[in-house]
Amino acid sequence: MIRKLASAFAAACLLAAPVLAAEPPAEIKIGTLYASSGRYASISMPVHSALKLWVDQKNADGGVYVKAFDKKIPIKLVAYDDQSNTATASTLYNQLITQDKVDLLVADSGSVLTAPAVAIARDHKMFLFDQTGTGASFFSKDNPYIALMADPVSTIWPKPVADFLTQDGPALGIKKIAILYSTNEFTGTQANAVRKFIKDSGAPVEIVYDQGVPTETTNYTVIINNIRAKQPDAVIHLGYAPNDIAFLRNVNEVGVKFKWLFCIYPGLETELLEKNVGVKGLQHVFTYVPPSELDYPVNFGMKMPEFRALWNKSFPDGKVEFGFNAVAGYTTALVIEKTLSVATSLDQMELRRAVFSLSGQLKTLDGTFALDDMGGQIGELTPLGQLELDDHGHLKFVAVYPHDVATGKPVYPRP
Repeated sequence: MIRKLASAFAAACLLAAPVLAAEPPAEIKIGTLYASSGRYASISMPVHSALKLWVDQKNADGGVYVKAFDKKIPIKLVAYDDQSNTATASTLYNQLITQDKVDLLVADSGSVLTAPAVAIARDHKMFLFDQTGTGASFFSKDNPYIALMADPVSTIWPKPVADFLTQDGPALGIKKIAILYSTNEFTGTQANAVRKFIKDSGAPVEIVYDQGVPTETTNYTVIINNIRAKQPDAVIHLGYAPNDIAFLRNVNEVGVKFKWLFCIYPGLETELLEKNVGVKGLQHVFTYVPPSELDYPVNFGMKMPEFRALWNKSFPDGKVEFGFNAVAGYTTALVIEKTLSVATSLDQMELRRAVFSLSGQLKTLDGTFALDDMGGQIGELTPLGQLELDDHGHLKFVAVYPHDVATGKPVYPRP
């Protein structure tokens, strides 16, 4: 009788214990790509550097905690250089899955270099940690193998821009709007979103110029003159960093002073734009205010001052820019860390379940992590701001919209 009771007690203990995988791996393999050269290097390297910084930080502490094995396990970052080439990226994403057999797959930065990974991950039933690829076509009900980590999906990202123009714009005298965009997944989707927000608003404004140009465009002189001929009250330029640099240089060279001018990358890569366009060329330009300029409440990971200090210590030469993209890479890392701490296995659909369980709950230095049902990021919104000069002649961000986060009033028209 006693033997039976002991056996029953032992069985009950086994049932009550957490179900763990039989043999923990020697390392957790995270596979990713980066671009050390080419058109997308300036956005890729800060993201990748932040991810690597987190890996080094975790490994110095014995690894990352993995609930599936109830222990810390070292991380192995398997990373290849795609050199900003989508064909190379496709080959390397396949290699990470089929040859390296990574446990987690992380996309390179930006929609152009993320795009090849979306179909490849889906076909291999591999969940994709999409760092900053915001293109609308990536997210659909028939693809459960993706979630966007650190940037708002492009269908909602430019809403503060459109809302400012349609709600505050008419009182300022803004009635005619020009839209110029690069024809890629990232900025093409943002253009579609801006267009829709403006038209749906019913505000007394009209789009008088709406043109897409190839992403490889390097001279905008003729285009700028065509826009000027339409006499817009506001101009929205949507492109990658090289596009913004070329466009803003040409604006200055032509001598045009658009009353209101928005560009994406003065906010996302401020140092790069200042180096290539100059302080005067960026003064009064409207852009997104990056999280590095804000102070979001945090319930996981470092706060912004801590992260900035660690970054400056790790990259003292300043060759890798601190800002929006560095924060994006670190945010991706925090989502991965939290995911591994709640996932009950490394099964790809279990990883997906764990990621989605964080939606609305995880608050990092990038804001609140929140996903729609298709994996699009709907939190971490960036306010609209304007670049102005401080008392020492340095650029500073002035948030102007939404009103509840505004730190000043917009300068309009541009002097």
